[in-house]
Amino acid sequence: MAVWGSVLLLGFGAYAFIVMDNLIKKVFAMNIISSATVLFIIAQGYKPGATAPILADSPLPMVDPLPQALMLTAIVINLCMTALALVFIIRLFESERTLNESQLDQQLKDQ
Repeated sequence: MAVWGSVLLLGFGAYAFIVMDNLIKKVFAMNIISSATVLFIIAQGYKPGATAPILADSPLPMVDPLPQALMLTAIVINLCMTALALVFIIRLFESERTLNESQLDQQLKDQ
């Protein structure tokens, strides 16, 4: 179920990234895409009935903790990239006085 939810989120984020003209909305769409990717990989690492790999003597199947650790790293990297993108957008707004991608493109063509 979580796999299909992540695919739906990925589609929504990609659609929003393509359709939206505001740069801040594009950053939020990239966050949705990143969250969908994290959810997908975590959902793929889930095994029903498996236990955490803390007890080595357990006869039950164990879950691999590596995807969870990698996704935690991906979340931190996504946070840093979002902060950096928003700083660039603020600087762009201060110089161009617009966040509309079409207007920015037109201003670059006029120069």
